[in-house]
Amino acid sequence: MKTIGIVGGGVVGLSCAVALLDRGHGVNVFDPDADYNAASWGNAGHIAVEQVEPLASPAALRSVPKRVFSVGGALGLPLSMAGRWLPFAARLIAASTPARFAAGTAALTPLLAGAMPAWRDLVETLGARDLLREDGHIVVWDTPTSAQIGRKRWSRTAIGTARIADADPALLRRLGFLADPVGGAIRFSGSGQIADLRRLATTLEASVEARGGRIVRQAAALAEDGDRIVIVGHDVDRVLVTAGVRSRTLLEPLGYRVPMIAERGYHIRARADGWPADLPPLVFEDRSMIVTRYADCVQAASFVELGDPDGPPDPRKWDRLEHHVRTLGLPIEGPFERWMGARPTLPDYLPAIGRSTRHANLAYAFGHQHLGLTLAPVTATLVAAMLADETPAVPLAPFDLDRFGKKARFSQKGHHA
Repeated sequence: MKTIGIVGGGVVGLSCAVALLDRGHGVNVFDPDADYNAASWGNAGHIAVEQVEPLASPAALRSVPKRVFSVGGALGLPLSMAGRWLPFAARLIAASTPARFAAGTAALTPLLAGAMPAWRDLVETLGARDLLREDGHIVVWDTPTSAQIGRKRWSRTAIGTARIADADPALLRRLGFLADPVGGAIRFSGSGQIADLRRLATTLEASVEARGGRIVRQAAALAEDGDRIVIVGHDVDRVLVTAGVRSRTLLEPLGYRVPMIAERGYHIRARADGWPADLPPLVFEDRSMIVTRYADCVQAASFVELGDPDGPPDPRKWDRLEHHVRTLGLPIEGPFERWMGARPTLPDYLPAIGRSTRHANLAYAFGHQHLGLTLAPVTATLVAAMLADETPAVPLAPFDLDRFGKKARFSQKGHHA
């Protein structure tokens, strides 16, 4: 079988590695991040099967004025990074027509329908069933008015395989630690969470190595060799790019158009001593914040900040998260660990999954925006089928990178990520 060089060792890349190794391929995973600082390991841990409607939508555009950071919302548009987010915003607007929104929803629906079954299969394969919790999640509103509006909005929203019910009195009593009574709450079933993101990372890596794969702790340099792509200094037959936000700088010098933005999210973490161990993820929708209990910590996460993946973080985002924790009366005590990471987001909020039409040995799977954790195992099964020349269970045409057109070609000697 072929040796595949996977560029990017986040949750998508490692899930693909396991799936490909199980089909008999040789696999080398290139990722210099030995500290697990990528978005794969700092996200909310939520398996969001309900998010079948892409964020590129007419409703999302209409909501922008009340969602910007300056008026208390979660949307950050730093002026210092306007050169990055203005072109992305123009493409986002173009992708948010009713017709394109409907097409995006139709594309994501079967992908998300396979997400939870694929997660069950993966944790079984890893021998780590306890990593997956299928307890749903809870959405809370501050006031009865916002709860009424929120319930109505969710009732009109396509949520795929998830289901919604009003929170029962027993659940509301469990939320009695909040400083004020909640204005309303609903509980989703069918969604889930990962119990420990760091353990997921190390378990996936150990599984890759146990199957004979290699984790190469260095950046990969890609270069053209005729109609093929090579990883400079390494002998691989095929290249699979799963490098998240770094995929753009890898592929654009090779002639691909990748209009991706770094959608930066922030979290704070503290010891979990005071947080109920069995409480599923708790979404404070009026504050655009999700709180997740992991094995030994509790995390509050928020923000959609469009910009440069390597730009300095904005400490005001962490300060606001800490303010929310205090004012809500959450049983979370500092000191807080602070983190910022970048989701890889394309303007139509669909991932890029497919094979190159120009380089015979190149494939890709990136751009999963808020759904990287959710879609990693199902993406891996689709990639494994695609590389075996089988028909994937979900049509991949909507996720082809060529939907963004092609860049003018130019000579280059290689690029690193």
